[in-house]
Amino acid sequence: MGGPGHNGMVTESLIERCLREEPKAQYELYRALYGQMMAICGRYERNKQDAVARMNQGFLKILTNLDKRRPEVPFELWTRRIMINTVIDEFRKERQRKATETLDGSLDDGTLVEVNDYLRHMEADAFAELLQRVPDMSRKVFNLFAIDGFGHQEIAQMLGISEGTSKWHVAHARQTLQKAIAQLAGQTTAKTAIR
Repeated sequence: MGGPGHNGMVTESLIERCLREEPKAQYELYRALYGQMMAICGRYERNKQDAVARMNQGFLKILTNLDKRRPEVPFELWTRRIMINTVIDEFRKERQRKATETLDGSLDDGTLVEVNDYLRHMEADAFAELLQRVPDMSRKVFNLFAIDGFGHQEIAQMLGISEGTSKWHVAHARQTLQKAIAQLAGQTTAKTAIR
């Protein structure tokens, strides 16, 4: 047992065993990926139950698509993409059920630069908690853009919105985060006093 590497490591032999559909190997893979999968789903879903449901859905996709993975694609990157896509697909379906919301308006981003600095040094848990204050749609766009590194054009295609709307959501999320951070820091400037 054991060997080099930590328990979060997914070895090629573990992947091989999962391809043979060994239940024990599938469970090991689930445990190895749990932290990463839950972190992604937790950022996108406000509700813990939804996050777990998304995670299990995504894991099922990982298992059923294992044989389609190109070996040159790093495993972690591949699973991450699947998890994000699972969340976004579900979100799209939800959104088609609801009437589509249109958003206009732009926010100035001059004041938003220092928020990014602050966020960079923030603990992941504290950040996840702050993100809960951001409205659903803005939170998803912000996650895709600021954390998962997608461009506005990609996000617009993924979510079926315009690039302008995507930018609006990122700015809106940052502004909400900025207010929350200002409150945490105990600065009640006229700007945050508005509410």
